[in-house]
Amino acid sequence: MTRFRPCIDLHDGKVKQIVGSTLQDAGAGPKENFVSEKPASWFAGLYRRDHLTGGHIIMLGGGNETAACEALADYPGGLQIGGGINAGNAHSGLDAGASHVIVTSWLFDEHARFEQTKLDAIVRAVGREHLVIDLSCKATQDGWVVAMNRWQTLTDLSLGADTFSRLAPYCDEFLIHAVDVEGKCEGIDEALVRSLSLWCENPVTYAGGARSIEDLRRVQKLSFGKVDVTIGSALDIFGGTGVRYEDCVAFNNVDHHTD
Repeated sequence: MTRFRPCIDLHDGKVKQIVGSTLQDAGAGPKENFVSEKPASWFAGLYRRDHLTGGHIIMLGGGNETAACEALADYPGGLQIGGGINAGNAHSGLDAGASHVIVTSWLFDEHARFEQTKLDAIVRAVGREHLVIDLSCKATQDGWVVAMNRWQTLTDLSLGADTFSRLAPYCDEFLIHAVDVEGKCEGIDEALVRSLSLWCENPVTYAGGARSIEDLRRVQKLSFGKVDVTIGSALDIFGGTGVRYEDCVAFNNVDHHTD
């Protein structure tokens, strides 16, 4: 059954909600929907209290390691961590208390080409049971294409049944941010959600555009309960007005049906 999965997005050491498409390496800073006065560990403690599992911490750039480690220490084994993960540092995330590490950009070379040898290396480092592959993507005329480098660069990897079949043996889960709608609270990418349920046999979490508790129910119906959902900017604990955190917790505690 579809579950709500919590998140903690870190930028400059603070918990923020950012419009994903505005992340840039240079120039003006990203568009911020919300900047919390509370530390990351506060959110981790909240998720621990409410028995929410499988959530993720994403470090958007440098300067976030201390906040991330504090959050992991507050909820050991309850959260995944991503952002700058590679084969060399991946195990430190597990040592800090993460259940899984999340990898994306490091799997590609400087020309945005997927490198199987890098995937092999990180699997050797942490084991597939502790690995989440982030295939966050942008929509193109030919379908969805994985984006790297803070979602600025399109890679040579397209989403589809063949891609998921190829990568599934190397990881425990997949994470998919729909970059075009991420942080905009304009609704989910329904076609992508439906496709993920058909393409992917591993557990998969979708993030992007969710703006109401009805979107959780919509994903449940579209994916026949196969796809989980993260809600960010619309959530009241992140300054949003569309979704109450308590309703998401309640959603996870109710038996849902796809009929």
